[in-house]
Amino acid sequence: QVQLVESGGGLVEPGGSLKLSCVASEGTIRNYAMGWFRQAPGKERDFLASINWNGIKEYHIPAVGGRFTISRDNAKNTLYLQMNSLKLEDTAVYYCAGDRDHCAGYGCSTRDFTFWGQGTQVTVSS
Repeated sequence: QVQLVESGGGLVEPGGSLKLSCVASEGTIRNYAMGWFRQAPGKERDFLASINWNGIKEYHIPAVGGRFTISRDNAKNTLYLQMNSLKLEDTAVYYCAGDRDHCAGYGCSTRDFTFWGQGTQVTVSS
């Protein structure tokens, strides 16, 4: 089983940027589609973006398209989420996840991913 570890979260002012990383501490993500989710306090874990195994196909939900970019470097066994123009409402715990199949669409959910990281906190505040 692949073990994922997220990093790169922190406190940032509105309009700022952060780049999250998700590295496989055990196993490899090379053969898997990957995705990013976030969960704000008291809310469900929401799908944000996904990328297929070789990085050719990407999907971002409309709410973050143009601000967030998912990418991967299989040689480094790492998934990324570049977040720009951050807003107060982007505050949440961010999770990476993987699965054999690439779910790419607004209807993707936690049920479409089989292994997860522990999350990293992103706080947007002035």
